Amino acid sequence: MKFDKPAGSNPIDRMRIVGQPRDRVDGPLKTTGQATYAYEHTEIANPAYGAVVGAAIAKGRIRAMDGAAAKAAPGVLAVVTALDVGALEKGDYNTAKLFGGDRVDHYHQAIAVVVAETFEQAQAAAALVKVDYAPEEGRFDLAKALETAKPAKDPNAAPADEVNGVGDFDRAFAAAPVTLDAQYTTPDQSHAMMEPFASIAAWEGDQLTLWTSTQMVDWWRSDLAKTLGVDKDKVRVISPYIGGGFGGKLFLRVDAVLAALAAKAAGRPVKVTLPRPLIANNTTHRPATRQRIRIGCERDGTITAIAHESGSGDQKDGGPEAAVSQTRLLYAGANRLTALRLAVLDLPEGNSMRAPGEAPGMMALEIAMDEMAEKLGMDPIAFRVKNDTQVDPEKPERRFSQRQLVRCLTEGAERFGWSQRNAMPGQVRDGRWLVGMGVAAAFRNHISLKSGARVILGRDGQVTVETDMTDIGTGSYTIIAQTAAEMMGVDLDAVTVRLGDSRFPVSAGSGGQFGAANSTSGVYAACVKLREAVAQRLGFNSAEAAFEGGQVSAGNRTVSLTKAAAAGELVGEDGIEYGDLDETYQLSTFGAHFVEVGVDRYTGVTRVRRMLAMCAAGRILNPKSARSQVIGAMTMGVGGALMEELAVDTRYGFFVNHDLAGYEVPVHADIPHQEVVFLDEADDKSNPMKAKGVGELGLCGVGAAVANAIYNATGVRVRDYPITLEKHLEQLPAVA
Repeated sequence: MKFDKPAGSNPIDRMRIVGQPRDRVDGPLKTTGQATYAYEHTEIANPAYGAVVGAAIAKGRIRAMDGAAAKAAPGVLAVVTALDVGALEKGDYNTAKLFGGDRVDHYHQAIAVVVAETFEQAQAAAALVKVDYAPEEGRFDLAKALETAKPAKDPNAAPADEVNGVGDFDRAFAAAPVTLDAQYTTPDQSHAMMEPFASIAAWEGDQLTLWTSTQMVDWWRSDLAKTLGVDKDKVRVISPYIGGGFGGKLFLRVDAVLAALAAKAAGRPVKVTLPRPLIANNTTHRPATRQRIRIGCERDGTITAIAHESGSGDQKDGGPEAAVSQTRLLYAGANRLTALRLAVLDLPEGNSMRAPGEAPGMMALEIAMDEMAEKLGMDPIAFRVKNDTQVDPEKPERRFSQRQLVRCLTEGAERFGWSQRNAMPGQVRDGRWLVGMGVAAAFRNHISLKSGARVILGRDGQVTVETDMTDIGTGSYTIIAQTAAEMMGVDLDAVTVRLGDSRFPVSAGSGGQFGAANSTSGVYAACVKLREAVAQRLGFNSAEAAFEGGQVSAGNRTVSLTKAAAAGELVGEDGIEYGDLDETYQLSTFGAHFVEVGVDRYTGVTRVRRMLAMCAAGRILNPKSARSQVIGAMTMGVGGALMEELAVDTRYGFFVNHDLAGYEVPVHADIPHQEVVFLDEADDKSNPMKAKGVGELGLCGVGAAVANAIYNATGVRVRDYPITLEKHLEQLPAVA
């Protein structure tokens, strides 16, 4: 199905099942432990276990490896080293080399896997592998590396130029009567998902089956085939349940490669998982940024000049953290400039982490907006509202398909009690606590991607949906079931959803907040085909046939849906493809985050007291699972604001706190009441579901809202995340 014009009315608009807060269909399996994650598949007979050996240097070369002691250890079946396999081909989607050859590009890079009968035997033997390194001097300090960094292209710009802008920023900024010029920093961050990276590989002749934890089944299948030098048709990837990804499982990871190599060497299925201490340095992370924001305004608050420049680091063939992207679209201003710099670092690969670009970029931009509002003597919400725009500021001829940012801000302010906020910082007390409120806009673009599905009507009237779409804890099973039930006119319990298998039609996959809207649109397209097949078999005009209550009606005839499949199951297979509506209209999601904090005036400890998220993100397919996505994102935002930081050892080039003991994330006690409000909207320019994403919108802006609340509470402005107590403690006595 080609979607190249705004959606008209369709069966989804009935909102009988779609749009309703239905329980997760996979919930009982997960709460009872019956959902099978990557490392838990028991249908594989007699698996062996692989233990990964990570490099002990951050940069250099492997002179030699001695695996003799490991091979002689009890239970060992095979030892596969990077020197044994040589340099392997890099896939098309992953940006860094995963395994093979004598080069070490980062600390904990996988250099060997030891296979044994038991997990414990494999771990013990892996410790016996001896490695002779030739270390080299590396670059690990972002601040130092940025001094000589080169301009980088913005991957979200079209064309992807090194400097993007309109008007004459320098002239307008110099002429502005009120200006801001400030620097902000965000640290390296870890995905820290619950389920580690894990894979089971089994060969049957030249056919490889991989049970793994991936957000993108087809990407992994393609890259694994290319890395191993085998035909893609001979690789099957299975990933029915995923215990979180946040972007870390978008691209093929080394556990999958090593499981395949180890299974070939051992002659039997092999399980490989990355232990938690290996994950931070071996896999990907969100890169640190150093950002400069300049804003020039008229005295009435009109932005006349806005510039956002950001620098980040990555390996030689990596890319920048596109922290300036949202600044190109969020606020009006005639004169604009955005630019990125990329430093080459010998740290582990930097790549996508939930809302890449916008998440760290909003952490800076939305503090800057508050700082500018204070200089102007304006309320922060009023300043944002004044500079709202209904058109792309860089391409005024292109309107936003929908943009309800002002409603999110103003209605959120009323709901949160913003009028009770004291604009003078450090004035509100609650015992020993200094209390403050903060706000930030939320923004995340919507991405349209092809997505396919197959829908089958069985003889028993049961509808089965098959697509390689994944569920990373986001509710894919449920919203896909709701879509099929709505389209075919059956109850939710009459739909079975099968996901995460490369034998199914290729979907958009999970990531970038694009999964829900695109995958359900693909199911919608397949259901249209199935409805046509049903109507044809029953002798109805498909354009007139109505599907409801397990019945098909047209004119004065009504026939049971099961009768259509009595002579054999019917299949509808199709996918959604997009035209150029996203070029005519800017497709984005908007919101506002409100936070109240208390800061202990004696210890400097910050406690979040309450939070509100206002979201305008197209049709919400399931308010219950969408709320779960948003409160999870809000929680992640609190972590980014107050505690999350991968600490870099700039001498030896690794993340020091590479486990969940040292890398702090919020726990239940850190998170108070969270309220989420979805504005009622349906975006007919986005897809036939009239939906957009919401899971990353819930993160973008949260960190800045927390930071702004801390400033309102204390009068101490911290521009360096995370905002830990030592960054404002010395200044608190003067405030208190």
